[in-house]
This record gives sequence, C-alpha cells and structure tokens, in this order.
Amino acid sequence: MEANNDVALDIIITNVVSVFRTRCHLNLRTIALEGSNVIYKPEVGKVLMKLRKPRITASIWSSGKIICTGATSEEEAKLGARRLARCLQKLGFKVKFTAFKVVNVLAVCTMPFHIHLIQFTKNNRPIASYEPELHPAASYRIKNLKATVQVFSTGSITVTGPNVRHVAMAVEQIYPLLFECKSTMR
Repeated sequence: MEANNDVALDIIITNVVSVFRTRCHLNLRTIALEGSNVIYKPEVGKVLMKLRKPRITASIWSSGKIICTGATSEEEAKLGARRLARCLQKLGFKVKFTAFKVVNVLAVCTMPFHIHLIQFTKNNRPIASYEPELHPAASYRIKNLKATVQVFSTGSITVTGPNVRHVAMAVEQIYPLLFECKSTMR
C-alpha cells in the first residue's frame, strides 16, 4: 500500500460549534422561568437551553449572543440555532436570527495503521510537537487551514478546524505524512 493510493477514511464529525445573535436584549430570568429544558446560571450570567432534535445545547447571554454546541453537521447546527431562535420568539422576545457562523468543528478519524509518534515529530519539526509527559498525542498545526490535528500512536486522529471543509482538507494533507511514519507494531 502506497501513500498515493486512494484510501477511504471515515471522518466522523463529533461536534460543531456555532454562534448567532438575536439583535434584542434577552431577560434570562424570564427564559429560566418560562422556557423548557433550561438551566439558569446567574453566577455566570447565562442560561443553558437544550433541544432534543437536533441534539444541541445553547449558552444564552442577556446581550443576545447565543453559542450552540453538540451538532454533528453544519446544516444541523443551523437548524438547531433557528429552532432555538423560534423558541425564544415563542417566549415573547423580538428575536431576529442574524450573524450565524460556524466557529469550530471537531472530528475524529482512524488510520488503517499505527503511527510512530517520535519519528512523525522529527520528520515534521517545527510544525509538529510531541510531549509524552503532558499528552499522549503529537500535535500538528496547519496554519493555512487554521486546523490542529492530534495524532495518537494507535492511528486515531482528532482534528479541530473552523469548518467541515477545512477539517477534511487537514486529514487529506496529513495522511501522507502519517503514512511515512507508520509503525510495524499491530
């Protein structure tokens, strides 16, 4: 098997974080008392609201800024954010769904081989770093994609990036580098 062969890797998106604004002030106490699936955190100044479908958790601030986490695709993140805005409208707020943006995507992928992390780090200095005393994975930062890849010796990788396309490109870019350092242990 050579590095230039096309290998189908399953990239599983585990979390999509998105942000949007309501363009109105939100009374957190009203949301906590009248809303459903709500946790009020007055010491932090926010309300957590959970939706079942799509399964997301939203952090709501009185300024109207809302951060949604837990979606497994960009489309699901937008649908969840819109449903949340609708819930707030039903509570009597004059919500306008604006400035929606996906800010972070977390994905996992498993290579079909183990990886020799010390060799990987030596081959890719200064971009790659490996501190086994601090973390079991080597860290590889791809500046032009704004993505970070955590590489484990088992062949499992965790990718964090600004959107799904960048995450997929990061996996594509790191595969040949990982293939060079594949370990003989199994």
